[in-house]
Amino acid sequence: MRKAFNLLKENYETVLLVLASFFLLLALIKPQIQLKQAVHNYLLVADVSQSMNAEDMKVNNQPVSRLVYTQHMMKEVVKTSPCGTYVSVGIFAAENVALLFMPLEVCKNFDIINDTIDHLEWRMAWSGNSRMTFGVKAAEATFDYLNIPAQMLFFTDGDESPKANGINKLDISNVRIGKNVIFVGVGGHEPAPIKRFNANNKFVGYWGTDAAAESAGGGIMYNDASLDDPDPPVAYAEFDRYLSKLDVEHLQAMTAEIKGQYVEGIDKPEFYNFVQSQAPAAKFITDYSVRWLFLIITALLVLATYLPDALSYRFGGRVFKRQIS
Repeated sequence: MRKAFNLLKENYETVLLVLASFFLLLALIKPQIQLKQAVHNYLLVADVSQSMNAEDMKVNNQPVSRLVYTQHMMKEVVKTSPCGTYVSVGIFAAENVALLFMPLEVCKNFDIINDTIDHLEWRMAWSGNSRMTFGVKAAEATFDYLNIPAQMLFFTDGDESPKANGINKLDISNVRIGKNVIFVGVGGHEPAPIKRFNANNKFVGYWGTDAAAESAGGGIMYNDASLDDPDPPVAYAEFDRYLSKLDVEHLQAMTAEIKGQYVEGIDKPEFYNFVQSQAPAAKFITDYSVRWLFLIITALLVLATYLPDALSYRFGGRVFKRQIS
């Protein structure tokens, strides 16, 4: 035993460096363990109703529609989310919210999530009207279906058709998910015309006041090409165009009613920092990397090879002095 101890003492540098190499190799393998962690779980809901086709937003200084701007912001939320964050995507139209997929981890499914967001468009809408209060109720049902706590980012201009009033407005004060809802306002503050497309997604003109009223009342089914292709009715003059803007007042009123949050969707770091600053909404069993631990052990082992020299210098060579052959 004493002989083995002396051998180890004489070759301590080699032993420490071998151990350091071993832990460095473990770090390179990307070791992970399974842990139940509190994580961010975002449900990104995009309003795909007709008013989201109004072009009053900009991305990279280029004019884009509210829906394209929403897609850009959604992808930035995904991009700025750390690994371990979960995301699901849904759409809102008429009175309902449709879930496109269940929560997916952002790093493992980055391309799938972004591809889904890239393919969001107005033709996904199943009806021409848009009632936000009913949509909030539908979102509550979607939460029940998820059966997993989530933070919902509801991207919308808040522009309803028909406009909410005392008759058609739904009481949402008893909505249970208010603390999990963030309305993200998308749209300009000045009235803008709404582009209209046929069923082949070809631009044919702008929505007119009469056509907008017809859509709101009848609920045009955009998936029926016979009703909207090839030449749907459009405004015949500029003064006849239906104008839309971000309805901040309506969104803030709904926010107050459900005790949620409202934030204007501005494509700046402050917005994405606000999103990431939300408290984790769910707990998932996820992969937890312990690479950092192995790297620290590696560094300590390498530093330990210099410890005898440091101590020898500190105590004038009286202890831990290295033997010189």
